[in-house]
Amino acid sequence: MTYNILITDELSAQAITLLENAPDVTFDTVYRPSQDKLQEIIGDYDAVIIRSSVKIDKAVLANAAKLKVVGRGGVGVDNIDIGTASLRGIVVLNTPGANTIATAEHTVAMLLALCRNIPQADHSLRDHQWTRSKFLGVQLYRKTLGIVGLGRIGGQVARRAQSFGMTVLAYDPFINDEVARELKVNLVELDELFARS
Repeated sequence: MTYNILITDELSAQAITLLENAPDVTFDTVYRPSQDKLQEIIGDYDAVIIRSSVKIDKAVLANAAKLKVVGRGGVGVDNIDIGTASLRGIVVLNTPGANTIATAEHTVAMLLALCRNIPQADHSLRDHQWTRSKFLGVQLYRKTLGIVGLGRIGGQVARRAQSFGMTVLAYDPFINDEVARELKVNLVELDELFARS
């Protein structure tokens, strides 16, 4: 049996290669289809791979006679009617943790860009107006970072910030003191986090 998969959002080259090499799999790409278009075509597919731009709602699922799996590239599944999918025997999968490190690294990259005025310096350089003294920025060393939410991503951001010599404060009502100690993070209330970081 060959399984026909619909891909509605861009995937990495590695993911496409995996699908190309998978036995008994064919796939089509229809990026960001309208809800009407999705309702029209979904009946031809055994599985659909989405990210966040496409909604798999009750109307789409009503037309999904062959659909067995909804795969969500990412953590959240708020764009999928899980209740209706479950009633129809359709499995909903997501990829928690798949982008945790990448997201934490991107967060630190944005922090560095902000502290070192990198976007402004780049713009100035491209305009042939380089004034180095305007773009010195500040160090992260011995600064205090506040993190709201100390889940997978927040914990990884904390580790990376500590490698720069930063003190890390966190607010997360669902994390206990033991987890905070393991991460070497000081749990504080939200108002204190904003005041000190």
